[in-house]
Amino acid sequence: MSSRAIFLPGSVLPAEPAYGALLAALGPDADVVAKDLEVYADAEPPSDYSLDTEVDGVLREAAERGWEQFHLAGYSGGGAAALAFTARHPDRLLSLALLEPAWAGSWDWSPAERAVWDEYERLEELPTDQFMSAFVRLGLKPDVSPPPPPAGDPPPWMAKRPAGIRAFMETFKSYDLDREALRRFDRPVYFALGGLSNPDQYAEIARRLGTVFADFELEVFEARHHFDPPHRIEPERLAESLQAHWRRAEASMPTRAAP
Repeated sequence: MSSRAIFLPGSVLPAEPAYGALLAALGPDADVVAKDLEVYADAEPPSDYSLDTEVDGVLREAAERGWEQFHLAGYSGGGAAALAFTARHPDRLLSLALLEPAWAGSWDWSPAERAVWDEYERLEELPTDQFMSAFVRLGLKPDVSPPPPPAGDPPPWMAKRPAGIRAFMETFKSYDLDREALRRFDRPVYFALGGLSNPDQYAEIARRLGTVFADFELEVFEARHHFDPPHRIEPERLAESLQAHWRRAEASMPTRAAP
């Protein structure tokens, strides 16, 4: 049976352009869906939006496909949602893959990570025309230049992004990500880290999660950063890593007794 997986994108690109190259690299043997975030389901984020909104969306997607168990992968805000899903529904997952989750709970922050989140709070005061560029710069190492904006007019979906990003940042302040539930999760966890991303955020998250998950694998993509991530720029390499991750997870599943 082919590997079944749900991919959650970040808070900027929709799922199809974010994951198109990676899904092609995974090939026809993988039964994979790139699912858009619930925060963008309507013109404005729901007034009661939280990571649980995304958790419920993953449950609906799996139910529509008749999937009892599956692999889950998430990037940036989608990675934070994938962590929330893992804490709440660990029995549904064969494995977890994290592609630089934007947030991973509010426990055990180092002074450097706390300073990053202080900067994010200051971003919320900026007008929309300054917010996105400052948001991008904060995700990079200080000496790394932000990618140039795409040529031409912005796509229509871009208008929703500042509000969606702010909704994520708001739920990060109050969401209770259950560290002990994550600690009990015994399936394989893969983490892809960009070598040019802001280490005070993403490397710190990797460090903390490496002390929580029992089966944790970190792969560093030295030439990548949060806004030219491996699923878009090095999809073949990431596809090989994910396929190996999924094979190992599926091989380690307990054998069910015949009825």
